[in-house]
Amino acid sequence: MSTEIISPSDAAAAQEYPDRIGFKPDNPFLAAFRPYIPPGASLREMTVIPMVMGTVLGIIFGASSLYLVLKVGLTVSASIPVAVIAITLFRVLSKLGLRDATILDNNIVQTDGSAGESIAFGLGVTMPAILILGFDLELMRVMLVAVLGGLLGILMMIPLRRALIVAQHGYLKYPEGTACAEVLKAGASDESRAAAAEAAKETGIVDEATTGGKTIITGFGIGFVYYALEQIWKTWKEYPTKVFGKPFEAGSISIENNPALLGVGYIIGPRISSIMVGGGVLSYLVLIPAIKYFGSGWTTPLSPETAHLIKDMSVTQIQKAYILYIGAGAVAAGGIISLVRSLPVIWGGLKGGLADLRTTRSASAGAPRTDQDLSMKFVLGGIIVLLLAIMLAPQLNLRFNLLGALLIVAFGFLFVTVSSRLTGEIGSSSNPISGMTVATLLLTCLVFLIIGWTTPPYFVTALSIGGIVCIAASNGGTTSQDLKTGFLVGSTPKYQQVAILVGALTSALALGPILLAMNQSGTAYVPVAQSKDFSFPSDFHFTTDQYVMSGNQPKHERLQGGQASSDTKEYNVVHKTTTDYGPSGRYLVNEQGVPVYLVDPGINGIYNPRFTAPKATLMSYIIKGILSRQLPWGLVLLGVMISIVLELGGIPSLAFAVGVYLPISTSAPIFVGGAIRWAVDKYLRKKPEHQKLTEEQMAAETDKSPGVLLASGYIAGATLAGVVFAFLNLKEGIVTRLGGFENWAKEHNPLFEGPHADLLGLIPFAVLTILLYIVGRELLLKPKAYVPKR
Repeated sequence: MSTEIISPSDAAAAQEYPDRIGFKPDNPFLAAFRPYIPPGASLREMTVIPMVMGTVLGIIFGASSLYLVLKVGLTVSASIPVAVIAITLFRVLSKLGLRDATILDNNIVQTDGSAGESIAFGLGVTMPAILILGFDLELMRVMLVAVLGGLLGILMMIPLRRALIVAQHGYLKYPEGTACAEVLKAGASDESRAAAAEAAKETGIVDEATTGGKTIITGFGIGFVYYALEQIWKTWKEYPTKVFGKPFEAGSISIENNPALLGVGYIIGPRISSIMVGGGVLSYLVLIPAIKYFGSGWTTPLSPETAHLIKDMSVTQIQKAYILYIGAGAVAAGGIISLVRSLPVIWGGLKGGLADLRTTRSASAGAPRTDQDLSMKFVLGGIIVLLLAIMLAPQLNLRFNLLGALLIVAFGFLFVTVSSRLTGEIGSSSNPISGMTVATLLLTCLVFLIIGWTTPPYFVTALSIGGIVCIAASNGGTTSQDLKTGFLVGSTPKYQQVAILVGALTSALALGPILLAMNQSGTAYVPVAQSKDFSFPSDFHFTTDQYVMSGNQPKHERLQGGQASSDTKEYNVVHKTTTDYGPSGRYLVNEQGVPVYLVDPGINGIYNPRFTAPKATLMSYIIKGILSRQLPWGLVLLGVMISIVLELGGIPSLAFAVGVYLPISTSAPIFVGGAIRWAVDKYLRKKPEHQKLTEEQMAAETDKSPGVLLASGYIAGATLAGVVFAFLNLKEGIVTRLGGFENWAKEHNPLFEGPHADLLGLIPFAVLTILLYIVGRELLLKPKAYVPKR
């Protein structure tokens, strides 16, 4: 936060137009505030190249975030990485003869590029639940939820800008937005520094942002190559694992060889990563061995399992049959508890925001550049158009549904306001968007239950409402964070608002096909007749009317991907929402109505899913549990009690609950990353220049350190490689070739297969870890002094 004294011209403007720049005599922080670029300065801000660059980076980081949220149920803020990359790319282009970007150009890039991450989070948290509920993950439905939720969240946040960003300056910190502003200032061009009247005074500035860009790009390259080698050529074992025998039968430890998860752990820090792996320890070293020990004597399957005896079940089978429900109960309780604990802040923020909103008059044409928003006519008109689109779109099952639109307006505005406020209080990474989505679904499903809307099509209606509200709340928080960055550097709000609207729209359109491709890449067709998991009677058949869902025409489909050549027939599609005779899900049936295949999706599949999508599973359980009452409540309540015990012990339950739900192989590398962050921060804290910093200042300093930037590169590179690999898996010929690489690795590569593969496979991961520690201590990639040209 800048502490420079306001200039005389700004003071005069404050007296004449107090409502236009948010100047209030009782806010000492605002009285002393001056943006980096003064309101009267004229710099390039929203031109074609920054918009295109921001859009491309938004899609890249959106795809990366989508992969991450499907894998572990969380994302990390993209604003700082996008800002650093923008500064670096423009600096490189300037050396090739093009004009360097201004600080306002770079701010437009990060604003445009940050929208993809928030939309990806909302999509990954909600839309895969459709698969678990037994419906299609249709492209138009996914894209509509993404577009409508993303744009609605931005438009609902715009009227709150003066109330939350300006009037509350100094009280709402917006940690990531403030850190991003500091990055932009550190990499400001000569032209920008001259406009800020600082170039003459600062002739030896350390250009941290340019060096930071090299660090991110290096991490990106390492993460991409590492994960591509692992996935395509099977160069080392992906899941080094140790399963214990008697007397500790079914106890196990495992770690995923994934740079992205290592980077996530480094960024979220030691405390949260330790709590998360604690949940994994409870699942894999306590609950699963206990179930094996006490259940080995059973001679019949133990509900909800219907086909296997516990004594014959593997660790993975026990985890899917029992631990998932316990974990889902723990996550639901943890999300609700975190929301309840935030209620005082939420209520105070909502009252304060609405009060400030009522007392803030609309800006006139003579307002300073730094206080010009999009017109309220545009904002309100846009919201009305979006609500009409929500009501008329048949894919959302909300057609002409006034109740659904009212619920979206009520929950949307409430949680956009709450999310924007909490982002200012605790930052976007700690913003309980999942809890807000859980609350939305709970209340929506209870309303549906009361009025009798409990048939399967209303499952999709409830999820559509939850998805739109989730994305709106997520994007509202991101928008407020970006506008805070712009407020600090002196940008024009309306240009930022246009940029994030464009970024949200393009990212939403791109992420829909990416989500479907990631699901299809791991989809398997399970033959019903050859699996003992199905018990359809010999005379069973689906009736013709069951082919038709929600009044649509019957769907026909052939096998796709690697199994396409094994069966070229065309089948009818049936969505079975009950567990009678076999798992619920999507079935391919022949002309006689006999089920031939279960279409097991790549996201949340039963047999070998590529992605577990923990938060989406929770959403599906809430809908199923309330509207169809089909949950094993005994297991769910065990999870609820686990969260309550943790809260009574003073431990945040949500992170622990996510660890209970996820495989320990996922939380283990996150824990390693957190441990490395702890070691690095302990070292950096001892440096002389950090001795006098407060805890908050030290945290802000380490959040911009080379270690965090390298970790961000690991995440972007590895997750993007995962997205590319998912697309490769859609082509039958490529799948066959990839299978050949795997067969060769099984026979000749000791790091992939063999008696010591679990241990040898850890060597590459150890190298990544050591490199992260070295860079975090600033022993490599040190910043270089930058002297501006004269």
